[in-house]
Amino acid sequence: MSYLPLLAKEWRELWASRSFWLLLLMIGPLVGHGFITAVGLYAEASGIGRGPAALPQGLTPLDGMLAPAFGAYDLAATFLLPFVVIRTIAAEKQSGGLKLLLQLPGNLSSKIFAKVLVLTGGWLVTLAPGVIAIVLWKLYGGHLYAPETLNLLFGHLLRMLLSAGLALAAAAIAENAASAAIVTLGITVGTWALEYVAAYRGGFLQQLASYTPTAALRNFEQGLLRTTTMIAMLVISVAGFALATIWLHTGRTWRYRAAGTALVLLAASLFLLGASRARASWDLSENRRNSFSRADEAALRQINQPLRVTVVLAPEDPRLADYEQNVLRKLRRVLPQLDVDYVASGRTGLFEKPEDHYGEIWYEMGGQKIMERSTIEEVVLEQIYKLSGISAPQKLDDDAFSGYPLAARAHGAAWIFYAIWPLAIAFAWWLVRR
Repeated sequence: MSYLPLLAKEWRELWASRSFWLLLLMIGPLVGHGFITAVGLYAEASGIGRGPAALPQGLTPLDGMLAPAFGAYDLAATFLLPFVVIRTIAAEKQSGGLKLLLQLPGNLSSKIFAKVLVLTGGWLVTLAPGVIAIVLWKLYGGHLYAPETLNLLFGHLLRMLLSAGLALAAAAIAENAASAAIVTLGITVGTWALEYVAAYRGGFLQQLASYTPTAALRNFEQGLLRTTTMIAMLVISVAGFALATIWLHTGRTWRYRAAGTALVLLAASLFLLGASRARASWDLSENRRNSFSRADEAALRQINQPLRVTVVLAPEDPRLADYEQNVLRKLRRVLPQLDVDYVASGRTGLFEKPEDHYGEIWYEMGGQKIMERSTIEEVVLEQIYKLSGISAPQKLDDDAFSGYPLAARAHGAAWIFYAIWPLAIAFAWWLVRR
């Protein structure tokens, strides 16, 4: 059987879905609200009231416009897209179309793949408001940096596939659409709870929380493309598609499905374990927020000894979050032999009384140790250079980022997102219904 008729059938079913039209109807105002609010705040920070721009080096399109406007797609992938995905399975179960689909030539995995391709195509259609926001930003005189923009779009695509994989698996396993929706929502709430608990517990939970959809997308919103995050999102998505393939086959026994589910989960766990050891990452942000200066990176890459960092800070301490954001994340990108050990107050193992040493950060390399309490980047690098015996490089001005102030109003955006877009979707739906 040709693959094109199967794709055409799935495409027609998608456009016949009311949930997909509701997604299209709602995504415009959601993106518009984020875009209009972001442009207004960006203009105020840029001194639109004839005042000076406040900290112009902090005015970047990625933080100021792209992340807030496209944040609507994270909401859509979390709360709206699962209903579209679940409907594609639940409708076939209820109408008996699933049995007819199984009788067609070809294996079930290729038919699931066709659904994924069509859902991806539908998601690309929903990106139209985001593209309109980018065009308006350019018309207002705004600046865009292509690598960080494309990286953000890629992150939202992976986020969509992750949500689609979980929803497909839930729809295949659950008896009806309502149960599948509850399971999907339960998984979403569970990831939020995991992030909340990990913020106070640290340790393994904190590492596990870095793979939640929200945390994974945050890397792309900061202009960072990490191999670990990318592989983890793809593995979980493919695992969801594989589970859907196993459970949708009505001719298979419960024992076969249970064994297949266990095998998929085991394979996904092994892939995730391997992905956690991948250190490759690329800083695609224009202001190099995820990297040290070029001179410091060149000097740090000369270090060929393992560096051990022992942090005596509790997970809820804001200094630890600042240290992770501004130092450790950058160190992990340039030092492949970096080992970080977190020792919270009240735990034993490093000192007899850890509470007496709270706030200390120990650096160990080549049998030597240095203690430092500061989490400032320059101070930390100075200690590392002392341990490694490398002279601190001279800082150049080529890393200075001046920012892109834009004192402009979002003229016409409200009409486009709040009026023209809903009317256009309503008219298109009327044409399709006819």
